[in-house]
Amino acid sequence: MCGILGVVARSPVNQMLYDGLLLLQHRGQDAAGIATAMGKTFNMHKGNGLVRDVFRTRNMRSLPGHTGIAHVRYPTAGSAGNSEEAQPFYVNAPFGIMLAHNGNITNAEQLKDEMFRRDRRHINTDSDSEVLLNVLANALQAAARGVSLDPATIFEAVGEVHARVRGAYACVAEIAGYGILAFRDPHGIRPLCYGVAETDHGTEYLVASESVALEGLGFRMVRDVQPGEAIFIDLDGNFHAQACAPVSSLTPCVFEYVYFARPDSILDGASVYSARLRMGEYLAEQLARELWRGDVDVVMPIPDTSRPAAMQLASKLGLAYREGFLKNRYVGRTFIMPGQSVRRKSVRQKLNAMSVEFKGKNVLLVDDSIVRGTTSREIVQMARDSGANKVYFASAAPPVRFPNVYGIDMPTRGELIAHGRTDEEIRLAIGADALIYQSVAAMKQSVRDIAPALREFEASCFDGVYVTGDITPEYLDRIELERLLGGQGGGYDDDAPRNQMNLQFPVATD
Repeated sequence: MCGILGVVARSPVNQMLYDGLLLLQHRGQDAAGIATAMGKTFNMHKGNGLVRDVFRTRNMRSLPGHTGIAHVRYPTAGSAGNSEEAQPFYVNAPFGIMLAHNGNITNAEQLKDEMFRRDRRHINTDSDSEVLLNVLANALQAAARGVSLDPATIFEAVGEVHARVRGAYACVAEIAGYGILAFRDPHGIRPLCYGVAETDHGTEYLVASESVALEGLGFRMVRDVQPGEAIFIDLDGNFHAQACAPVSSLTPCVFEYVYFARPDSILDGASVYSARLRMGEYLAEQLARELWRGDVDVVMPIPDTSRPAAMQLASKLGLAYREGFLKNRYVGRTFIMPGQSVRRKSVRQKLNAMSVEFKGKNVLLVDDSIVRGTTSREIVQMARDSGANKVYFASAAPPVRFPNVYGIDMPTRGELIAHGRTDEEIRLAIGADALIYQSVAAMKQSVRDIAPALREFEASCFDGVYVTGDITPEYLDRIELERLLGGQGGGYDDDAPRNQMNLQFPVATD
């Protein structure tokens, strides 16, 4: 999971892109990068670490220009700690293109082979984003009928990308001398939206993974980029949009609403906060049917993403709501920290239980989801160590039983506590006195209640249904083997080398 930005403005964009990345920092804490364009020159700086650690004043000064793209990276297997795979990526032909990508390409290995054998393009890293960039570059080269580009040619190239690429992808790209391109896969799995700001010098455009970045930077959200659609804003601020996939259907990732997106974002018409409140209501109804709520003294959330669900659950059942855990905000989110041992160690660094809220009480802990179980097991033990009489555990999401192949870092079955286990076996594994899960149907309905137009969702980690239709047992076996052989990367390295570039590209003219 990553966060992306693209902007066409009337003034320097380096500070705007930096501030936008801070607003999207929750989507990736492993690496960050900004690329801007000024005339014939691309300027880029990227490196490992948080946004605040990657960029210094000297770096910001080296990023002039009124257009640019930016990226924060969430590490998946093999990429953590590798500064060469920080984004944006670039190619110098044709035209000069920078690209930032959120998602995961499921046929990346096939495309990489095609790039080498058929298209004579070299892929320098193991990143599927670099593969996607080269597919786009090759398509632009084939579609261009002269020495310059127009929107129709660009959209034709995006159509070719849709024809060749499988998986989840929301992308922003800058084409040297032309403008900013953004597009979304035909299933709309990963979020992407755009907004405008009216200035004295004309209209500015911002494309972002979440609406919170638009609002935080003073842009008015216009709409989401539709599945299979591409938008192009040229350097004069002219806006173009076109559906580039012959068939498309909106099936957004439901895990965005459960966990990843900021609660103040609106994705595909649905307020994330409102959806999480509804998850709490449906979970309360399920608890009421279980008939053991009378034994609960207090409801507590696992900070921070489960707060809306926990508050609504407590309110609906007439139970006391308390904050029993204090969160250290200077420790990375354990779910996206690579390496199981790192996650386990960081749980108690990240959360501290306040004994006064636990002692002698029967406590119902509410979390947004249970993925690997590491955090859940440690938190249950922390509650017991703080004097809780009984510790019940509720998940606002269903059991995560299947690998995710669309950009979330849980690709192997062995890492999932729910894979091959019953709910009772999971309860015993995390040490809770009782365990209750949200149903898949209720989770999906929670979002539909907020945005009725959303009928289908990408929920493969819960229901095992892969919407792209190309995921086989053999594919899952292969990525699991690759992960086991390659190992999972370590944590953040503040001393990692930075990548600083000034790239000269000829700008074609008519």
